[in-house]
Amino acid sequence: MDAEILGVGDRSGCMVSRSSALALVEAATAHSDERSHLGMEIALLKTHHRGAAMPIFTIRHVTTYHYKDPVGFGEHRMMLRPRDDDDQRVLEAELKVTPAPSEISWTRDSFGNHVAIAHFAERASELRVESTIRLDHAPGEFRAADIEDFAQTHPFAYAEEDRHSLACFLTPLSQHPKLDRWAATFLRKDGSADTGELLFDMTQTIRRTFKHVARHEKGIQDPVRTLELASGSCRDLAVLMIAALRSLGIAARFVSGYLHLGDDDDEEDAGGNTHAWVQVYVPGPGWVDLDPSSGMVGNENLVRVAVAHEPREAIPLQGTWIGTASDHLAMKVAVRVTAAPDACDGRGARTGTGG
Repeated sequence: MDAEILGVGDRSGCMVSRSSALALVEAATAHSDERSHLGMEIALLKTHHRGAAMPIFTIRHVTTYHYKDPVGFGEHRMMLRPRDDDDQRVLEAELKVTPAPSEISWTRDSFGNHVAIAHFAERASELRVESTIRLDHAPGEFRAADIEDFAQTHPFAYAEEDRHSLACFLTPLSQHPKLDRWAATFLRKDGSADTGELLFDMTQTIRRTFKHVARHEKGIQDPVRTLELASGSCRDLAVLMIAALRSLGIAARFVSGYLHLGDDDDEEDAGGNTHAWVQVYVPGPGWVDLDPSSGMVGNENLVRVAVAHEPREAIPLQGTWIGTASDHLAMKVAVRVTAAPDACDGRGARTGTGG
């Protein structure tokens, strides 16, 4: 599931170092990451045998922290509500926090992501955050034919009106000769490439030649390290792809959210996890979802919660607690994503608020 990437539970107590807190998070989520990889394999096989359904997703995400004695809680920042984009629309949303916050407020960050900020007055030996979402989701494909004529061949220059808003997504994440050489393998000898083929090939190549693994070390793996190891978690593979695309002058951003996987009719197989992938800005289609962990292009089975310049700006749950190092006992994360067919036949008449 890669929950720790996204920083689920990235919380450090006043008496606990940040690295120690993250180590607890990573240990608690490693099993879920491995299950996500297996479920992704199953979901991919099934996708090849059915057309893109138009589902209503139900997402239940519960994070629970256990403490030996009651502790105090500082400010907590939650990014759990999916974005309002043209291809996904929140129908119902419920957020339950125990103990009840003394104050909770909602805002949007500079990227349009929903953020809830909670403050607490009482101490407790357990903190539980439960988010339940119903979301209308319209799977969409990326077609190279939709790319504007001027951008059909790489390299191309973004239109003047797009350059300002895309500036931060063009800023290099990593500058290293090894990364530049790897990115150049997707180009012809003259430095050009068919834009659509470049994006498909890079997504598929990472899926085919890199191993998707559960990684227990904290933080994001450097893209060059990912190249050297030919392996990484979903966040690492996403960051590698973003770094490579930006080195080629293509705008790319980090996405965190949920992955629907498995068979909803099979209780043993049903499920879902937090996940990380990439969006690239292509003149014509706009922002396109690319998942290097699965090799999939398009948004099928992906629910966007946050988009950002880099992973640290898309942490689902972060905050502080006040107590001793020995107070923290455990953290548990449970995520379930199920899908049901949309009963509405008039989807074409629906509109969303694009983000």
